[in-house]
Amino acid sequence: MRVGFNPHKDQLNLKSEYFHQIIIPVYIPNHEDYFKDSFEILKLCLESLFLTTHQKTYITVVNNGSTKNVSNYLSQLYFDKKIQEVVETTDIGKLNSILKGLAGHNFPLITISDFDVLFLNNWQKETYSIFENFEKAGAVCPTPSSRSLRTYTSNIYWEKFFSKDLVFSDVRNPEALQNFAHSVGNSNFYNKHHLEKYFTVFKNNKKAVIGAGHFVATYRGDIFDNIIKYSHYKLGGNSENAILDVPVVKKGLWRLSTEDNFAYHMGNVLEDWMYDHIQKLNKNMDEDSFYLKEAKSSSLLYNFIKNRLFSKIILNKKVMKYFIRWKGLNKQQARDYLV
Repeated sequence: MRVGFNPHKDQLNLKSEYFHQIIIPVYIPNHEDYFKDSFEILKLCLESLFLTTHQKTYITVVNNGSTKNVSNYLSQLYFDKKIQEVVETTDIGKLNSILKGLAGHNFPLITISDFDVLFLNNWQKETYSIFENFEKAGAVCPTPSSRSLRTYTSNIYWEKFFSKDLVFSDVRNPEALQNFAHSVGNSNFYNKHHLEKYFTVFKNNKKAVIGAGHFVATYRGDIFDNIIKYSHYKLGGNSENAILDVPVVKKGLWRLSTEDNFAYHMGNVLEDWMYDHIQKLNKNMDEDSFYLKEAKSSSLLYNFIKNRLFSKIILNKKVMKYFIRWKGLNKQQARDYLV
């Protein structure tokens, strides 16, 4: 039996005081072997967020079947109002956890991050600067990579093929690239040429690196308006591409990174440098009021030409070798650059 009238019926939701959501899926099923240090790394990740994000940041943590003490820790952060949302699930996988975090919200900007990321001072400010200066920016990573130039980037080359704004530049922070290689357990991830030059695009005296990684990136919120609601993969497969890459280029937008490094990938093993960097962080007291300008989407036909037909040509290694020589690499660099 129902008595009376629900006072919330037909009322619109109030506009949120937040404009930037951060989604972090967490999977720590035990505290042994591969996951031995994961809980402490999660704490470092969240602590770096609490210090570096402005007050209009909405933090969503999706607990994907972690241990009881991880659940208790996240619940306490929620009750202490350090994070705005905790979503509890069973072991549904990283991508489905991301989809859970997206549901029920409508933010202009959404950062999706692994829980082993250590955020640095000014990462939001520098990310916003890329969106502000490059109206085509659809995804922005705060960690540049020299090897990202052939991953869903053909639309940039189509639009900037003859432009002098598309050129190879000196790597701003080669040590950060080497640190990333160390974090993934592959010291040879970048060769010497990758540490010297990366592919960049200029606009309004601002420089962005071509391409964006998956482990942390900020997206225009409307990128996710029409994505799939379920992934068959817990991790890997074509899931990350389908959910995090293709929707960006389908809208005719670009995947870019900041010129300098504003986040570190920690991996699954605690190291002293992580605590050292936490000590260097300053509390962000800004009440940021960044306004994200609307980006015009390209037509389906135009996107098909750029992202399907043209990509088969320009991203071919033999063709790309000549293209990157034209854009600033010497013969030796071009030969070794495409690995």
